[in-house]
Amino acid sequence: MNIFAKFTKLAAELEKVKTAFGGINVVVEKILSPTEAIVNGKQVILAGTNNYLGLTFDPACIEAACQAIKEEGTGTTGSRMANGTYQSHLILEKELSDFFGKAHTIVFTTGYAANLGVLSTLVGRDDIVLLDADCHASIYDGTRLGGVPVYRFRHNDVEDLEKKLKRLRGKQPQDNILIVIEGLYSMLGDRAPLRALVEVKEKYEAYLLIDEAHSLGVLGENGRGLAEEAGVEDKVDFIVGTFSKSLASIGGYCTSDYKELELLRYASRPYVFTASLSPANIAAARTALRLIRERPELKERLWKNAYQLYGNLKEMGFELGPEPSPIVAVRFKEPARALTVWKGLLEKGVYVNMVLPPATPDGSALLRASVSAAHKPEQIEAISEAFSAFSPA
Repeated sequence: MNIFAKFTKLAAELEKVKTAFGGINVVVEKILSPTEAIVNGKQVILAGTNNYLGLTFDPACIEAACQAIKEEGTGTTGSRMANGTYQSHLILEKELSDFFGKAHTIVFTTGYAANLGVLSTLVGRDDIVLLDADCHASIYDGTRLGGVPVYRFRHNDVEDLEKKLKRLRGKQPQDNILIVIEGLYSMLGDRAPLRALVEVKEKYEAYLLIDEAHSLGVLGENGRGLAEEAGVEDKVDFIVGTFSKSLASIGGYCTSDYKELELLRYASRPYVFTASLSPANIAAARTALRLIRERPELKERLWKNAYQLYGNLKEMGFELGPEPSPIVAVRFKEPARALTVWKGLLEKGVYVNMVLPPATPDGSALLRASVSAAHKPEQIEAISEAFSAFSPA
């Protein structure tokens, strides 16, 4: 017997890619700015970083992180339940509650851990979860860890959700049901039809959790995400998100008006048994959260760049995601074609994400560009020009 036998097929596929394309692993040898780096010894434009507001090199964020390291050290060396809750953790939780207008917030070590910690604990075997089929892997993993019965509904299909809710309520009217969606979906960059989902949620007396990982700082007048943009913040029961996109750090959170959320601090294994966020991460996230409020022009520049790139690629004839957003997904029916274009873009000095089945929503291959407020107009044009060499039109 061989413990690695299960990976035989994967190894064979990777070998094919390596032979044909020289591999797909990219090492950023030196980061130069929010939008530029050295890859394979060559300067490239970064168009696949999720650095939506471009704050990773913001002087205020850097200074706050450096000062936190000087005052509190490089790490906490313990979990939140042991020695790892610092005053700065509590301050950040209060600031997030104030930002979202919610009563309670818990900060986790990563966005992945936030979904894992909340969904593995909030619901269990006696509850039911209905989740959008395109939800992030961390959402699926959280429900698996909790052992909760899970039903998927077709992506952004309100009618399919209601059909499943109606059947479940008819069979098990007493059960707690949690609906889980995302604000801005990470693969295709499309919004959830949140107002319609809220109506169905209320009709069937379910709870609603929205992951605003990619919509924090991106959607809503004040950058609070899709719930703010849709005007239904008071109808959403739980908001989960991450610091690793617009907040230029690492970490995650869950915010809610339910006072029982605080009990997760004692019941959630990914919270209890994980070392807490470092002081530098907390300081950077706090500063970025403040900058979202103080600099609305960041969001304005982000969307200007997003519309520019989406419009350029659409005009070239590429098959894109369903709507303009800072996530610009270019779709290919053949993975080999996606690999060819991805490698060609890198040679032309543009780095984008490549996503292959089964990670993609519908089995197609994607080249996923993420736009930043830090991209200059000429960089957006340079990205577009690189894509033009592979235009299907």
